[in-house]
Amino acid sequence: MHPSFQLSYITDRRSLRRSSLESFLCETIQAGVDLIQIREKDLSTREQISLAEQAVSCASGSASRIVVNDRLDVALSVGAAGVHLGHHSMPTRAVRAIAPPGFLIGVSCHSLEDAVAAESKGADYILFGPVFETPSKLPYGPPLGLQKLQEVTARVKGPVLALGGITLERVKPCLEAGARGIAGIRIFQDASSLTELMTELRAQFNLAHRP
Repeated sequence: MHPSFQLSYITDRRSLRRSSLESFLCETIQAGVDLIQIREKDLSTREQISLAEQAVSCASGSASRIVVNDRLDVALSVGAAGVHLGHHSMPTRAVRAIAPPGFLIGVSCHSLEDAVAAESKGADYILFGPVFETPSKLPYGPPLGLQKLQEVTARVKGPVLALGGITLERVKPCLEAGARGIAGIRIFQDASSLTELMTELRAQFNLAHRP
């Protein structure tokens, strides 16, 4: 049974121009964001645990799920819903071997080969990107585009979330290319109203899934 979520927020406290990350995390949970990835690699282990604990506590009783980037130890210690892995993370199969039942494993992929391999090794969902140009993904090279996204969604059975340069106007094309959802930083952090953004995003998904 594949997990079901559409909207994923990835944290980046350095580019957050409003409240503290702790309070913004609670705002995103209250607004109904499905999946929140704690991605603050430069924090100490103690600081990551503290941040993740607060997020998990805030998400208690809600439908939002918290995953921790890379740090399986942190995710397990705070009772997070899962972990998100990159190229240099612990292997997916090794995580699956020690994680509790129902523990989510997401993997970042930048090619069709990456995505197929990740799913075969036990990934529950895939973040694919960058689909569009975005400052945070410049180190990964030029944007991959909607055609590559479509190639991945045609081959991968589980949820594929489109990442990289996602704006409200680009949601529909991503869904038409087969993405199950979208993930991003700025689309959430730069929103003047999270509630209004979520209403608009959900409307996009409802339109896309109309028979």
